[in-house]
Amino acid sequence: MIHGGAGALANVDDDKTAVRYLDSIHRILEYGREVLELGSSALQAVETCASLLEDDPIFNAGCGSVLNEFGKVEMDAAIMDGRDLAAGAVAAVESIANPIQLARFVMTESEHVMLISEGAMHFADHCGIKRTPIDYFYTPERLAQFNEARANKKIMLDHDDTQAGSEDQKYGTIGAVARDLKGNLAAATSTGGIVNKRMGRVGDSPIVGAGVYADNETCAVSATGYGEDFMRSVFAKTISDFIYMKGMDAESATQAGIEYLQRKIKGRGGAIVVDKQGRCAKGFTTKKMIHGWIEHGGKSMVGF
Repeated sequence: MIHGGAGALANVDDDKTAVRYLDSIHRILEYGREVLELGSSALQAVETCASLLEDDPIFNAGCGSVLNEFGKVEMDAAIMDGRDLAAGAVAAVESIANPIQLARFVMTESEHVMLISEGAMHFADHCGIKRTPIDYFYTPERLAQFNEARANKKIMLDHDDTQAGSEDQKYGTIGAVARDLKGNLAAATSTGGIVNKRMGRVGDSPIVGAGVYADNETCAVSATGYGEDFMRSVFAKTISDFIYMKGMDAESATQAGIEYLQRKIKGRGGAIVVDKQGRCAKGFTTKKMIHGWIEHGGKSMVGF
């Protein structure tokens, strides 16, 4: 399963942008299928799919990330392996084309789970990850959003023209979850954050248990939405716990997690989930969530 963000997306049937979203999701989903069918691990599959989503400027991650209060790109990402709960994350990084790949290096080549800002950039140099010119990340749409947000003195999310917290916005995050042929689970989440956000703001995407989680005993989860809501509710781990403690499947655990999110803090966003049996589920409190899935090797499905 993969996702490209949750929120509002009006006139789906007539909106060329909506069609572009779905085409991209379908293409990347099918690529993920090929990766798994060739025997690659779930971890490799989610890293690959997340990287492709980061490469597409239509999504708020990697190329096309939104700009902070100083007009700069700061990106967050995390990846988790369900086999042993190994995880890697980076926050507030710039000049890295694929933050999810740097997060993978943090998991495999360091003793830590998360590195941030200058420390993460220094580690990227150590790992031989090349810096990408800043202009690669900027798109006319993101610059327009930034200028509008600055002019109105407000924070915006992704490319909606409404203030953070409203019901008419799209929350810009990408993510992937997978179960491989050996039954192993993995999850990845990446984001550019919030338009005009404060410098140094970190959302849920790189936080294990909030925006990403994977455990072979339960499920793999990638969340998308208003990050502060997911951090306060430990959203991804909550879904996993419903499976572990109550014996739920992906669908019932996801809905229970969504209900908890709404009841406790009226949280905004959603999640994609694959459980240990390979069953897929999604849930969201927003009007829509761009996502796609392939369950048990069947037909690829995409939708809002």
